[in-house]
Amino acid sequence: MSNIGYYILFGIFWIIMLLPLRVLYLFSDILYFFSYYLIAYRKKVTLTNLKKSFPEKSSVEIRKIAKKFYRHLFDQFIESFKLLQMNEEQILKRFDYRNPEVLDELYSKDKSIITVFGHYGNWEWLASLPLVTKYKVLAIYKPLANSSFDKFFIRLREKFGIKTVTIQQTLREIRDFQQNKELTITFFMGDQRPMRRYIKYWTTFLNQDTPILLGVEKISKQTDQAVVFIDIQKKKRGFYEIVFIKLFENPKETEEFEITEKHIRTLEKIIINRPELWLWSHRRWKHEKLRT
Repeated sequence: MSNIGYYILFGIFWIIMLLPLRVLYLFSDILYFFSYYLIAYRKKVTLTNLKKSFPEKSSVEIRKIAKKFYRHLFDQFIESFKLLQMNEEQILKRFDYRNPEVLDELYSKDKSIITVFGHYGNWEWLASLPLVTKYKVLAIYKPLANSSFDKFFIRLREKFGIKTVTIQQTLREIRDFQQNKELTITFFMGDQRPMRRYIKYWTTFLNQDTPILLGVEKISKQTDQAVVFIDIQKKKRGFYEIVFIKLFENPKETEEFEITEKHIRTLEKIIINRPELWLWSHRRWKHEKLRT
């Protein structure tokens, strides 16, 4: 049944995504209206997150950001599925990699890369990165409970040549590529919420005590891979600009938690500058720091 469900799901989205984006954005507008004004999809979570992150802002300002966020959220939802029907020329026209020379320079030095970014802009369109680099690109993912959806999203993310790997396989996959002397870029989400039992480090992020996963720091040090932040900015509806920010070329030379603090501060600054592009509906601050 899972295979049947997958092909039905794939077929439905394939047909819908034949429509041009300008038409699909009408669905985005409808989803925004129903989710924000009628269903109030995670509206309480979103407003609470915004108020705690920006206590200096008025309720009017907070709601203005929230509305912009919901509009972007459903644009990003539609755009992600549109990958099914986009070719190389179309995606690169809309997803503009401004400075790939940052990657080229590291490639010339035989340095593999750990890239880190947040739930910001349209991270799903990073599936196009293999089109502009010589690196083999690895994307870490957590398998979904529904096998049909899991297969669907793997196919979506691997369309332009990315290899998806589970969290448990990450270090082993990187090591295998190193042994074969093949350079890699590995995607890491820097703003994931750790499970309580995996919390090893707390910091202040967006005005709140926040647990941060240490995977970027640990793996970059263990494998001696450069750390590069990916900034994804929305220029206008359906068009993004991507800038690579080299954080560390030699991670083994850094102090403990230096890499973690650097990438989380980079993301924080980007969010503060333009908050509506971050995923505010996520329960990022579910865990509270235990006081001693």
